Amino acid sequence: MKNTFSRSFRNFIEKENLFLRSDAILLAVSGGLDSATMCHLFYLAKFKFAIAHCNFHLRGKDSDKDNLFVQQLAEKYKVPFFSKDFDTTGYATHKGISIEMAAREQRYQWFGELLEKEHYKYIATAHHLDDNIETVFLNLLRGTGFAGLHGILPKQQNIIRPLLFASRDEIEQYSKTEKLTHQKDTTNDSNLYRRNFIRHEIIPVFKKINPAFAKTMRANIERFKEAEKIIQRDFEKNIHSLTHQEKEQILISINKLQQLKSEKIYLFEILNKYGFQSSVVDDIADSLNNISGKIFYSPTHRLIKDREYLILESIKYISEENDFLIQQNNRKINTPVKLTIEKSLNKNHDISKSTQIASVDFEKLKFPLTLRKWKKGDCFFPFGMDNKKKLSDFFIDQKFSLTEKENTWLLCSGNTIVWIIGHRMDNRFRITEKTKTIYTIKWKQ
Repeated sequence: MKNTFSRSFRNFIEKENLFLRSDAILLAVSGGLDSATMCHLFYLAKFKFAIAHCNFHLRGKDSDKDNLFVQQLAEKYKVPFFSKDFDTTGYATHKGISIEMAAREQRYQWFGELLEKEHYKYIATAHHLDDNIETVFLNLLRGTGFAGLHGILPKQQNIIRPLLFASRDEIEQYSKTEKLTHQKDTTNDSNLYRRNFIRHEIIPVFKKINPAFAKTMRANIERFKEAEKIIQRDFEKNIHSLTHQEKEQILISINKLQQLKSEKIYLFEILNKYGFQSSVVDDIADSLNNISGKIFYSPTHRLIKDREYLILESIKYISEENDFLIQQNNRKINTPVKLTIEKSLNKNHDISKSTQIASVDFEKLKFPLTLRKWKKGDCFFPFGMDNKKKLSDFFIDQKFSLTEKENTWLLCSGNTIVWIIGHRMDNRFRITEKTKTIYTIKWKQ
C-alpha cells in the first residue's frame, strides 16, 4: 500500500503538472488526517516544503492543541513552520458573512502574503476525491454551469491540490498502514453545515446503491472536465462575438444572443462568474423582449436591460457623487470630469457647434459654478428653444440608457442648468450681440 499510494501521489503531480521538483511548496496543514498524510507524502518524496497553520480559535483548547501538533509535525520533518491566530468570529460579524466564509477569506489572504514574503511557489491544500464529490453535489444544489460539474480543479493559479486522486477511505488506509497520527476535528461530525450533511446523509445512500461510487464519480469528474474543455472552446468563440467591453462595462448584444437560440445557457455561463444565480439568469432571459430599464442584481454586480444590450457593471462603480465647485479663476478641472476653460472678448469669436464645447455668456454666470449629477425634477431650456423641458424627457428623446443618465454631469449656475455636459446647452446662457465676455468650456471625453 505504501509504495503504491505514494507512487500514485507522485504520478498525479506529474500528470497534472502541479509543480516542479525544484519548486518550494507551502502546505496548508490543519492537523487533520488529510493534511497530516499530505505532509508525510511530501516528506517521503523529498519535495521542498514548509508548513502553514491557521488557528481560528473556534474550538477552544482543541484549536491550541491542533496548533501544537502541527508545529511538532514541522519539527519532525525538519521544515519551516508558520502559524497565525485569527479572530474569525469577530471578522465574520464585522463583514456580515458566515464563519466558513470568514475562515476561508482569512486563510487565503494570509497564504498569499506568505507565498510572496517567503518566496514559495504554490500553496498546497489537502482536498481529496470525497471533498470533490461533495463539491459537485453542492454545486448542483446551488445551480451550476459546466465547470461546476467537475468540482475542484487540481491546480488553480497558485493553489494546488495533490490529493485529489485519492478517496478518503484510501487516505485512511494509508495512514493506518504508516501508523500516522493526526488530530480529530469534531466539527466534521456535525450536520449543521450543508457539506457535512451531504457527507454523512446523502453520499452513504449512493454508496449502498453502488459500492464503487467513489471510483465511478472519479471517472465521471474526469469526463466532465474533458467535456467542459470541448464545450468551453465553442462557448468562448460565441461569447466573444456577442460581448464587448466599454470602460468598466460589459455589453451583451441582445440580438446576437437571441440568434444563438440558447439564451439561458449562454447567459448563465457569462453571468454565473459575476454571482448571478440561475433563477436570476432565467428572469434576465425572460426579459429580453420586454421594455428597457429593468435591473437585476448579484451581490457584486448589476445588469441593466437596455434596448440593444444587456449592460453588466460592478456595483462598486455605482455611487452617489458629491457636488464639485468651479471657481471664477479655475482654468482646468480634472475631477469628476476633465474640463478646460477659457475667457475671451466677444469680437469675431467663432462659436463651435461641437457638443463637447459650450460657449456661454460670462456675465450671466453666478460663481462658484457647480458640477453635479441630475436629480428628479430638473428642467432646462434646450439651446435654440424658448420652452422649458424636463431633463427626464430630454433623456428619453435622446434614448439615453440608465447608465448614460447616471454618468451624465451637469454644469450649473446656482440652481440653473448651464450645460448638460457633452449634450446640450441651456438657451438662457447663449451668446448674443450684448455679450461682452465669452466663457468657453471644453470637455475632454
